[in-house]
Amino acid sequence: MRLIAILIFLTIPVFPQAMDRAKLAAIAPRMKEFVDAGKAAGIVTLVAHKGEVVALDAVGYTDIETRQPMTKENIFQLHSMTKPVVALAAMQLAEEGRLSLADPVEKHLPEFRGQMVIAETHADGAKLMRKAARPITIRDLMTHTSGMMLNPPPGIGELHGALHKSLADVALVLSQQALEFEPGTKWQYSNTGIAALARIVEVIGGQPLEVQMAKRIFEPLGMKDTFFFPPKDKWHRMPTAYIQRDGKPVKYTADPLGEGRMKFRDGAKYSLPEGGLYSTAADLLVLYKAILNGGRHGTFRLLSPAGLELMRQSHTGDLRTGTLGAGWGLGWFVMKEQLAGQPMATGTFGHGGRYGTFCFLDPKNDLIGIFLIHREGGSEERQAFVQMAYAALQP
Repeated sequence: MRLIAILIFLTIPVFPQAMDRAKLAAIAPRMKEFVDAGKAAGIVTLVAHKGEVVALDAVGYTDIETRQPMTKENIFQLHSMTKPVVALAAMQLAEEGRLSLADPVEKHLPEFRGQMVIAETHADGAKLMRKAARPITIRDLMTHTSGMMLNPPPGIGELHGALHKSLADVALVLSQQALEFEPGTKWQYSNTGIAALARIVEVIGGQPLEVQMAKRIFEPLGMKDTFFFPPKDKWHRMPTAYIQRDGKPVKYTADPLGEGRMKFRDGAKYSLPEGGLYSTAADLLVLYKAILNGGRHGTFRLLSPAGLELMRQSHTGDLRTGTLGAGWGLGWFVMKEQLAGQPMATGTFGHGGRYGTFCFLDPKNDLIGIFLIHREGGSEERQAFVQMAYAALQP
């Protein structure tokens, strides 16, 4: 009988504790310290490990004046965290054989034919142009190596505040601008490049970008609170937008997308593919879990494992990117090495957003981190969150 008991004991798998619960529980109080110190209004944080939520917290307020409590259901402007989701939409079309990453942009958007590149800029501001050595490609757009400018040119410079042009009109204007360097020779973050990518998705897909992404990504994943143009019955769930001034959050009335007339995109024409999505921690988790799960969510296949692997590889070689230790994948930063003092493991990928939002996906540790805040400027809170999420990992 004793031998049977020993054999039964030996067949029971014994797993080491994967995450330190006490360290996870410390995340929310630390975030609350930033609120109490007057540095932030409110923050939502989420940590998932091996597909399970191990920490989900909301601290502070949606608005400092009214002291309305922040909740886990609040809907945030993601800003540039939108970019890799647009890249996902492009990759879906690639897997259907409807585009190739090596395709010249002009193949799908003829208005981009014959683009010039700036060869010299004189002291008086005059520019000497030459024909680009090669056309920009879809891969260039995804990796910010196209040479396209950061933001819309003076003729439509107000676009990001007014949202008054269609994506088709914006792409046409962008196609007439000179490239700032030869395609593929440098890395330079480019909102306009993602706008061009989105227009390609729109043209090939035959539907407006926001409709296509809803039908092919958000709805199949059950992301019920993710939109480019949020319905009015969701507006009350959006926190007040702030900007950091002298270490304190100040209501961001100067930004039309913040507390200005385009906060809710009412009357907007432009979907703002470079930074227009709204979402919640719960919705983002579904998307990111599918990505780490080889593209699967139930019976729905977002993308193939091979396609997702391609997206999270660095495509920028030795080019210096805007993130220390990172290259750029198809829409994401990708950590090429783990730096001293930086906990994110090699192969971790993710993206941030203008109002302080941030996500990281770590395949090595099967770890997801989501940080949501509505305040431009400052990163101390986000850095603390990432450090604490990784500190909770058990050997």
